[in-house]
Amino acid sequence: MSTVPRSHVLQEINKLLSNHGFETSHIYDRSCFDMMARRKLLLLLLKVLVNIDGINGPQAQEIKRVSHTFLASPLIVGLKSKTEYLEEDVVYERHGIPVIGLETLKNMIIEGESPEIIADRGGYYVQVNGEVLKEVREDCNLSLKDLADLAHVSRETIYKYEHGMVRACPETAMLLEDILDIKITLSIDIFKKPEKQMAQEIPEGKSEPRELVNLGFGVIPTQKTPFDTLAKVEHDLKKSNTENPLIANLEKNRTPRTLKKMAINLRDLSMITESASVFILDNKKIKESLDGIPVVRSWEMNEMETPAEFLKLIKERNECS
Repeated sequence: MSTVPRSHVLQEINKLLSNHGFETSHIYDRSCFDMMARRKLLLLLLKVLVNIDGINGPQAQEIKRVSHTFLASPLIVGLKSKTEYLEEDVVYERHGIPVIGLETLKNMIIEGESPEIIADRGGYYVQVNGEVLKEVREDCNLSLKDLADLAHVSRETIYKYEHGMVRACPETAMLLEDILDIKITLSIDIFKKPEKQMAQEIPEGKSEPRELVNLGFGVIPTQKTPFDTLAKVEHDLKKSNTENPLIANLEKNRTPRTLKKMAINLRDLSMITESASVFILDNKKIKESLDGIPVVRSWEMNEMETPAEFLKLIKERNECS
């Protein structure tokens, strides 16, 4: 089986999502993520890899940090691990990010079928609904030992299943379902949001631009994204609420031509994430907007006292652009 080029997989995923109600972003090959997609309240941040072992820790941390800030669900879609192709309807994991194969993604998007099998060290596992298992076992007048003998496992194992202490191998779970004539396995929530602490793992010494920090924004700098930084009001970061972040690009001695190209990315990502975007520039040749993206000067920010003033100015310039 020959390896499908990564670019083909990206195009196929883009078409798949677009055909099933998602708004999709451009494809960003040089970013920590490849694309974003939204359908109603679900926002996906996707990375596509031929070999899922190709992602490193810092890259994964940035994906999780950006995902958390946008309240997005990070997901890696891959083809293989080392020399083995990924199994269909199995969830893998790399650096705390769920990983699935392309066919699994298709089953989820087209059929609405969530996978139940987890690939982990030692093999494949499923999570058992312990409450259902215990309730049905008792309804059938089976003791722990009775059910254990029928399933060829120990009494202690059944007890641990019922109390959510261990996962089961798929074969044992299927046998238990046959014995009790009921479904006891749980689907895996692939689209869950990353945990709160991910937003706090910010590289030391990276607090630019200072103007945003001084206004009371929590600044989330990025290394490999189509933007320079994300910002949220400090109390929003602490509460982890649903307020959308601000996407900002800085001057950094960039040419007007480069900035115009970056404006295209800002418009694209602002639409998908439903977030405001801004350029923080001091270039006097650029007016109050750049290709539809509001422009604010550093000296203007220094005269402000609250984040609300800054956000109000962005809104006004956005409406006038």
